[in-house]
Amino acid sequence: MVATQQPTGQRITYEQWLKMPRMTQPHEVINGEITMSPAPSSIHQWILSELLDALRRHVRGSGLGVVLPAPVDLIITKAPTLRTRQPDLLFLNGEKTGVYGPKQLEDMPSIEVVPDLIVELLSPEENRRTLTGKLDDYAALGVLEVWLVSRESETIEVLSIIEEGYSRTALFGHGDTLTSGVLLGFQLEVQSLFG
Repeated sequence: MVATQQPTGQRITYEQWLKMPRMTQPHEVINGEITMSPAPSSIHQWILSELLDALRRHVRGSGLGVVLPAPVDLIITKAPTLRTRQPDLLFLNGEKTGVYGPKQLEDMPSIEVVPDLIVELLSPEENRRTLTGKLDDYAALGVLEVWLVSRESETIEVLSIIEEGYSRTALFGHGDTLTSGVLLGFQLEVQSLFG
């Protein structure tokens, strides 16, 4: 989905951002400026729900941590300017983050630990090149794996972190079974997401 810049008149700081009321509309803070996006389409949400269900079953069943859907704020930097992202899905590895469920999330209004996995569902206008800023932010944090889910091509591109950013590990399409380097044992028939 295409984001639109909302003029704020000034760049907000992390401290100001913490005092703001929680927003339910998709938004990110890029260099201190709030960028709003329209609500995702219903098919976007359906695919997201299917993927969320599959990931949660695996993560909960294996006691690996938690999977969270958007909107949840992932802090990229607090200073010198605030920068946040709202990935469609993220996986927090409990062993690394100490987050295994709601008890640990109670005092965590935003995510300030590094996810092992981020999932982005691409809108028709998006592709890997248009996500450069997001991927740069995720790489700067050290997110190990990113999945780019394309409804248009009915594929899931798996990117793994390398020194220079991300490199494609795999591209899964119809007839393929999605697997992950960070979620060992996870398997999903790709065509089940796209019908």
